[in-house]
Amino acid sequence: MPSLVTLAPDTPADEIIAVLARDGALILRDVIDEAQLARVNDELKPYVDATEPGRDDFTGNRTTRTGALVARSPATRELIMHPAIRAACDKFLLPNCERYQLHLGQVIRIMPGQKAQAIHRDRWAWGTWLKGIEPQLNTIWALSDFTRENGATQVCPGSLGWPDNYQPKPEEIGYAEMRAGSVLVYSGSVFHGGGANTANTDRVGLNITYTLGWLRQEENQYLACPPEIARTLDPELARLIGYAMGQYALGYYTPPLPPGEGPEVVDPSYALTGELSGSALGSTASLEAISSQVRASS
Repeated sequence: MPSLVTLAPDTPADEIIAVLARDGALILRDVIDEAQLARVNDELKPYVDATEPGRDDFTGNRTTRTGALVARSPATRELIMHPAIRAACDKFLLPNCERYQLHLGQVIRIMPGQKAQAIHRDRWAWGTWLKGIEPQLNTIWALSDFTRENGATQVCPGSLGWPDNYQPKPEEIGYAEMRAGSVLVYSGSVFHGGGANTANTDRVGLNITYTLGWLRQEENQYLACPPEIARTLDPELARLIGYAMGQYALGYYTPPLPPGEGPEVVDPSYALTGELSGSALGSTASLEAISSQVRASS
């Protein structure tokens, strides 16, 4: 059975990216302390307890999935913006986009009796059309201890190049066993799945994922965190969930106001501030970057 590399929480981003390029996944141990872990759990528990289990084998008949975390949990916002994870995202995603965005925030609680989830790739959220590019970087924060018995995430290290229709063998599947407060970091291309819970306690993980800014998000952040809540956030977090241009001419909108009572084309940040800033279609630097790419490919 393969094992996952476990690194210290202060491991430089370049080292994290090197392991991800080879294995597709790793564990950062003890990233948050007991006090911060308790705050996250305390804020999320009422929502998790009220969430109904899934209704099919993939989402899990003994698994709950709780979202809208940016709107619901200030402590979770700190994990979304964690410097070590953001530094890894910068290295991993920015070579293929002008900005990246929050793709999903979800508490996954695997309860006793849950069978193992089918092994899959998270990038299949966009089907199998994207080729030759890594669209996302994912994390699962352990809000409880992860053990093989209670449903620790199944991971196939080194599976990045496997065909999409490959069926992993049991001996190719490892388990992300880690203490509460640690985090599994993995790419959208690595084969993985929720583990079976044969224990008598829940396994609770916080799934926070990031994706290229020009792709549609899995969780619709504009409905999960509408403008009246988003305008109370730290501006950088608001931009990360999508209240910013994805790149030049990607994400602008027209406020649906009566004739003459508002601008026609604005940046998404206008929904939060009511202020016009720069070009509605994006920055000159963004346009020049696209033009340079076009010229280079001609």
